[in-house]
Amino acid sequence: MRIATYNVEWFNSLFDDENNVMADDQWSARWNVTRADQLDALGIVFTAINADAVMVIEAPDSNRRRSTVASLEAFAARYDLRVRKAVMGFSNETQQEIAMLYDPDVMDAVHDPIGEATGKKGNHDAPRFDGVFRIDVDIDGTPDLVTFSKPPLELIVTPKHGAAFRMIGVHAKSKAPHGARDKIQATRIGIDNRRKQLAQCIWLRQRVAAHLAAGDPLIVLGDFNDGPGLDDYEKLFGRSGVEIVMGADQPPELRLNDPHARQVLGQRTPVMPATARFYIQAQDHWLSALLDYIMVSPALMEKAPVWRIWHPFDDAGCYKVPELRDALLAASDHFPVTVDLTF
Repeated sequence: MRIATYNVEWFNSLFDDENNVMADDQWSARWNVTRADQLDALGIVFTAINADAVMVIEAPDSNRRRSTVASLEAFAARYDLRVRKAVMGFSNETQQEIAMLYDPDVMDAVHDPIGEATGKKGNHDAPRFDGVFRIDVDIDGTPDLVTFSKPPLELIVTPKHGAAFRMIGVHAKSKAPHGARDKIQATRIGIDNRRKQLAQCIWLRQRVAAHLAAGDPLIVLGDFNDGPGLDDYEKLFGRSGVEIVMGADQPPELRLNDPHARQVLGQRTPVMPATARFYIQAQDHWLSALLDYIMVSPALMEKAPVWRIWHPFDDAGCYKVPELRDALLAASDHFPVTVDLTF
């Protein structure tokens, strides 16, 4: 079985209010890429990775007029994808939902949120992801009230041939200082965003720890907007959100496993893996970053997992196929990550 995570930049802008695919020559929200070209590129990428399930980060919007599920299933139908059924959890107000496309011939997937619902006062003990988490983020003796702008998607996945396991799709808060007018304000916003991002990861880790303590097979995957050694704020707070969620300082039976995160943590090579590529206009160069992960529990490590980042320049298989290489660059600023598990 192949599981993927894929952050599709501005997927929402490729659908109209009737959840129809807009495959035309108008510009997409991606620079210098038309909507038709981005859609066709995505069709090529989804077909090439040939996953049994794809956790879609920044999935199309869900509101009174639009449906994430209907939009994704329309996209799958247009490109005759195996992953033709969609499931989502709590919607959000960012136009960037978390949802999963999967092959119903291979598995069933059901939204199954864990934890207690909270009021505005929140709860300090891993509440439901659409609730409020109480934690003293800035260590001032007063609990802060933390929420997810994009509540993680909790699923029970039941393979047609194999035991059920749990999945949690994640899009953690960005640490970028959006809206800053000067360096001082950028630093203040950056530190505040880092606190919120770490608080979300602590909340998520509480849920992960409970599953691992119970021996639940678990996959946590998505865009964490973070990683070991990614920025200077990590030095200020001591560790990255990814390390917190993985339980890097915990015994092996309470850790999640991701070889790319482990490679960066070990820092044994000057060439680091990357899952995203951004153009920095002011400096006229490209920035690569490791932001997307598939973390596997000890119970699923017994399924002989094999990970792959579908990077058009780092992965030889992708680079050798010009159509796929170009599609990966046109489709999104992130690249898919997959893990193969033997059931």
